[in-house]
Amino acid sequence: MMNNRQLADTFTLIANLCEIKGEVIYVILAYRKASENLMTLGREASEYWKEGKLRDIPGVGKAIAEKIDELFSTGELGFLERLKEEVPASLADWLQVPGLGPKKIALIWKTLNITTLTELEAAAKNGQLRSLPGMGAKSENAILEGIASLARRSGRIPLGRAYPLAQEIVATLKRVKGVVAAEPAGSLRRMRSTVGDLDILVAAKDSSAVMESFVNLPGVSRVLGKGETKSSIEFTDGVRAQVWVHPPEKFGTALQYATGSKDHNVQLRQIALAKGLSLSEHSLTKTNGRGEIFCATEEEVYERLGLPWIPPELREDRGEVAAAKAGTLPKLIEVRDIKADLQMHSNWSDGKLSMLEMAQAAMKRGMKVIAFTDHSASLGVTGGLKIEDHKKQAAEIKKIQKQLGNGILILHATEVEIKADGALDYPDEFLATLDLVLASMHTGLRQPREKATQRMISAICNQHVDIIGHPTGRLIPDREGADLDMEAVLNAAAETGVALEINAHPSRLDLDDVYARRAKELGIPISINTDAHSEDGLDVLFYGVATARRAWLTKEDVINTWSTKKLLAWLKKRR
Repeated sequence: MMNNRQLADTFTLIANLCEIKGEVIYVILAYRKASENLMTLGREASEYWKEGKLRDIPGVGKAIAEKIDELFSTGELGFLERLKEEVPASLADWLQVPGLGPKKIALIWKTLNITTLTELEAAAKNGQLRSLPGMGAKSENAILEGIASLARRSGRIPLGRAYPLAQEIVATLKRVKGVVAAEPAGSLRRMRSTVGDLDILVAAKDSSAVMESFVNLPGVSRVLGKGETKSSIEFTDGVRAQVWVHPPEKFGTALQYATGSKDHNVQLRQIALAKGLSLSEHSLTKTNGRGEIFCATEEEVYERLGLPWIPPELREDRGEVAAAKAGTLPKLIEVRDIKADLQMHSNWSDGKLSMLEMAQAAMKRGMKVIAFTDHSASLGVTGGLKIEDHKKQAAEIKKIQKQLGNGILILHATEVEIKADGALDYPDEFLATLDLVLASMHTGLRQPREKATQRMISAICNQHVDIIGHPTGRLIPDREGADLDMEAVLNAAAETGVALEINAHPSRLDLDDVYARRAKELGIPISINTDAHSEDGLDVLFYGVATARRAWLTKEDVINTWSTKKLLAWLKKRR
């Protein structure tokens, strides 16, 4: 019987084929909504079906309930089979190509009679697309670049999905009687932007209750394996998780080993061998065969090797072991160091709450300074502000500031669009009147490398720009960022003193850790912002700080940790 993910994939396919066919939008949206709800459903849809309650599933009306019933009853869906006769199913794969929408897909398919990505790539390389209505050589090249980017994608899980799920699993396992400790491991513990399967380590004398609790977690669709020391499961959305249970006295070596990275662990094993020890996930074994050393904590493992504990975010073999030996590991930035959030949105553009509500929510979280960076006019889908709107917004900010007093400082700012030619969406004379200017690219991200780079540098060199928001514009896992010459961009930022943002939203985490560390080396100020559009959006700050920690950043590297006086002085100097 189909699980929730398979059902969701079926309705996504229907929505995609209907979109290419040109079906009315509300039909397409209904299928997409059903797919989304199935992916996040806490129980299997088959349980609702057995109870005769399919329509209790959010987003499932009479027509979709009948289709689910048919799928469960027969394993097939006549509607989908008939739809595939009208629109080849392989065309749905084309929708993953950046910049290739349903209308273009239908045009190419019907004109050239091709249906696969391989055929599409060949047609683009042979120059067959440029002569089609509304297309040209640029469109053709963009499609080729999109196909290439698709090939580079992986099936890894975005951190924003993996982390909260892992925390739920850990919280459940910690409540099991006899559990001494439970921690996520692997690339998740190192806070990479995407992870593979979820690895969870548990310290307990008896594993049976842990394994029973693990395989019966909410949302599990399949138990892939269940044993005394390891069990594996798959959730309804396809995410897989493994749990390992170790004796408490061996938990330290097990957690260190499972956290990785592989190259970091190689370095530690070499240090161990030089000390006459062999390091494994179970223990430190004396190479002369005279016994084992058990470590209940990671700190003990590193201490036995003559090293200070190395934060998991640094364990990528990027010089952290040498720094530990030399005593030069940085004191990494922490969430509690952040006192300002310099990108957030209100209902003046595309935010969900009023400025007063957002300011009050920020105060609850300890923020001392916030900047409302509602979008500029040209980004129409966000309800961007015209200059006249900004004047009204400034007046409202004054009223809110008076109401809230000295507990928080509210800056009147903007997220101004960097247009295709590098010009900004507002004139300089208006930008000069704002407290802070954050400039971002949201469109035209597929421009050629040289043009996209020059566009970004033009914005960096504008004397009124204080921060560049989410510099590459990437969206994890669906959209690669702009093809920028990042060294040129970073050098321009170093020259002008503009700050570069680490956007904390887990679908962005942009700048990434590699370029943020390079920015630190060049002395470029970094700003970590939530880009919040609602109160819940303020809580993603943790992800941005994790990225900064991976970049070896300290609180001194990040302008959001500065005192209000220092931050205002920096902004004034840039005006």
